[in-house]
Amino acid sequence: MKKNIARAMIAVMLAASLPAIAQDRGYHQDRAQERREDRRDYRDDRRDDRREDRRDYRDDRRDARRDMRDDRRDDRARNRGAGPRHDLYRGQRLPSNYHNRQYVVDNWRSHRLSAPPRGHHWVQVGNDYVLAAIATGVIASVFLGN
Repeated sequence: MKKNIARAMIAVMLAASLPAIAQDRGYHQDRAQERREDRRDYRDDRRDDRREDRRDYRDDRRDARRDMRDDRRDDRARNRGAGPRHDLYRGQRLPSNYHNRQYVVDNWRSHRLSAPPRGHHWVQVGNDYVLAAIATGVIASVFLGN
């Protein structure tokens, strides 16, 4: 009888501990799965960060190239102005002797110039062309010839 009681107690203890063991394994498996997902998320975040860094780097280089081109254009404009004396620059007033109708370019297409905006006209100054405001004579743009 003592043996039966001992066997029954052992059976009860084993039966009570089996669900705990099963839960323990499930808990560890869930934790392992969460860790794998966390690692995957971390890798994806790092990959996205690297992509954004590359994009930012490309954008910065593109902007730098654009700035360099603008600087070169500015240097060319600074080094040589329009007109026979190369002294007419953007923002200055056109000399009064060029306000005559004989210098105004009406056939701007044949000279491969863009259409002048309202209130402006193209004026030929030597081999160069100047886009000037009709009312004030302020130079809006300079197109240097050969």
